[in-house]
Amino acid sequence: MPLSRLAALHGVATSYSPSPGRTVAVPDTAVVAALAALGVAAGTPNAVRDSLAAGEAKLRERLLPPTVVCWTQPPATPRAADPATATTATTATTAADSALAALPAGTRLSVRTEQGETLASVERERLPRLPLGVHELEATAPDGRTARAHLVVAPTRLPAPPDRTYGLLVQVYSLLSRRSWGMGDLGDLAELTAWAGRALGAGFVQVNPMHAAVPGAPTDPSPYRPSSRRYPDPVYLRVEDIPEFAYVDGRDGGDGRDGEDEGDRDRVRVRVLLERARRLRESVLDKDALIDRDAVWELKREALELVRDVPLGPGRRAAYCDFLAEEGEALEDHATWCALAEVYGPDWPRWPQGLRDPRSADTARARVELMDRVDFHSRLAWLTDAQLATAQRSARDAGMAVGLVHDLAVGVHPGGADAWAQQEYFAAGMSVGAPPDAFSDQGQGWGLPPWRPDRLAESGYAPYRRLLRALFRHAGALRIDHVMGLFRLWWIPQDRPATEGTYVRYDAEAMLAILALEASRAGALVIGEDLGTVEPGVRETLQEHGVLGTSVLWFERDWDGTGLPLPPDHWRADCLATATTHDLPPTASRLTGDHVELRDRLGLLTRPVGEERAEAAADVGEWLALLARLGLLEGAAGGVSEQSQEAQIQAVHRFLLRTPARLVGVWIPDAVGDRRPQNLPGTWDQYPNWRLPVADAEGRPVTLEELAASPRLHALIEVVREDRTAGGRGRGRGPGCGGPAE
Repeated sequence: MPLSRLAALHGVATSYSPSPGRTVAVPDTAVVAALAALGVAAGTPNAVRDSLAAGEAKLRERLLPPTVVCWTQPPATPRAADPATATTATTATTAADSALAALPAGTRLSVRTEQGETLASVERERLPRLPLGVHELEATAPDGRTARAHLVVAPTRLPAPPDRTYGLLVQVYSLLSRRSWGMGDLGDLAELTAWAGRALGAGFVQVNPMHAAVPGAPTDPSPYRPSSRRYPDPVYLRVEDIPEFAYVDGRDGGDGRDGEDEGDRDRVRVRVLLERARRLRESVLDKDALIDRDAVWELKREALELVRDVPLGPGRRAAYCDFLAEEGEALEDHATWCALAEVYGPDWPRWPQGLRDPRSADTARARVELMDRVDFHSRLAWLTDAQLATAQRSARDAGMAVGLVHDLAVGVHPGGADAWAQQEYFAAGMSVGAPPDAFSDQGQGWGLPPWRPDRLAESGYAPYRRLLRALFRHAGALRIDHVMGLFRLWWIPQDRPATEGTYVRYDAEAMLAILALEASRAGALVIGEDLGTVEPGVRETLQEHGVLGTSVLWFERDWDGTGLPLPPDHWRADCLATATTHDLPPTASRLTGDHVELRDRLGLLTRPVGEERAEAAADVGEWLALLARLGLLEGAAGGVSEQSQEAQIQAVHRFLLRTPARLVGVWIPDAVGDRRPQNLPGTWDQYPNWRLPVADAEGRPVTLEELAASPRLHALIEVVREDRTAGGRGRGRGPGCGGPAE
């Protein structure tokens, strides 16, 4: 069928297999829409015929694909994390890539490296040793045809994790201290990493995506639908840690008296701001209170406007200028979008026509007119980057083997900064999601525009490379949400249900090569979130390149056999093993069945509540029985008391340590008995997703200071550290040294 052939030519699926032995055809309308988003006409039989003929002719005549990958074997000793010393491979590049092997005999190649060196022309079989990087490759065939391509030279495997380490998992906004302004911030994160590393021997702290949010009224609190994935959100700034904040009331207006009057006014404003911050913090720490992100940002923005008026010292000014030069056009675009959003709203497709193009003359004029605001938002990006650096430095100084594990969301908001600045790379009129499956019989639409695989390849994956480099900048590891998206994504035409989408393929080899290249330069690990239905071969390919997987206790069963919980020695080693995630019930909720009652109250169940309760109880019962057989429950296998639940949570983590998993994660709410999920999929305004502070079993918010003194948390951590290979170093104990209060 011509449409099927045309779709295959461009990586668009005409069917998919939700389970072994079952194939589902996708609607032709979805195929046609996906092709149109890729710039391929397929709306009529004649258009299909013409597009197919043109595509096949282009493929026949092509010497090279837009991007070619060559893998190197990793060096015998680890490379330093310094990019300046991590760009040269220590072993020869293998040029066995099929694209090069397919070139006509006698084809000659030349390479211009990232360092600007041009290598002499050689035959295809004699491609010399090349440094790691993305180079320019030129091929000249015997018949005179020439072609240029991007040549990605990447290490075959990513940096390896430690033999075994454990860490904490936390949503930063949810963990407040007695110093934060209504939500957890980067100062709290730095304190958390220092304490967890020094007092608890933790090897890492995994956080939610810190991406910049789309401003609004109200702001979408989800960290997985950001305005920009490249730049962090300034709402996480610790205002008092900005050096200029201390001098807000010390300006001189020039004649002495005006400066003194202005300083007096600023001193009053600072006192008022600090008092408002205290009240906001205290209000969130009341039982059943929610985090009000908009109130936090209103308060911080007012303080940051005052900070902006304080002149930078020479050293700080030089550092800011270096940041601007290093970030270049990307930061200018991001800050320009932020400035324009203040005037026209945060949805760029609704802006005046001339401002919808970041390269238009109208946008250039607006940038000049709004230069003060552009500089303000550029300054915020610099300040946030600096505090992220402090948090990672705090982690490493505390002895953490990994440090911060940042999270990369699947995509960006269609009206946000990235979608505006990089719109040529996004598929217009399409949204990412998931097909119908066991989790959702209607599928899922996430409202995120997908990257165009063809444009990525033509650019040498430039936006993807820049994104990864920014995220690895202050990270010891990166978690990639829905890592299967490196291989294919479910594209849904605009205004259509998720059931009417189709899969579109990406060049997984190139995506993985760029990932391996940037991770190796940063000396960082990569963790792929590979939960749920995964296409055959994906996990094996990820493992081959050193990408760790994600294993969650409740999902690890012998699905191909008995269906019973998987014994610990049958788990995979190359993974992060946890009891839960931000999208799942906390362990206490699962043990008590509270998660079923919550979904019932919200009308989310698709079966009678009695059936759901029975199934959940049977699931928990099978796991508790396995824990008891392994001798991990220590006499607390049954019961519903808080003490027995705490013992069961400890047993769950003892089990995780019995597995060969290289990384073991402890969800901080589990450590204090919190029963509320941070996010309940399938809800919008029915549940306060992404707005809950960490709380104890009674729902009372727990501050960072209280967490550090929590006997329950320390009891769980002692369990985790029973296996001495599961921790790093530990220091003093007792109330003054990070131990539980007595």
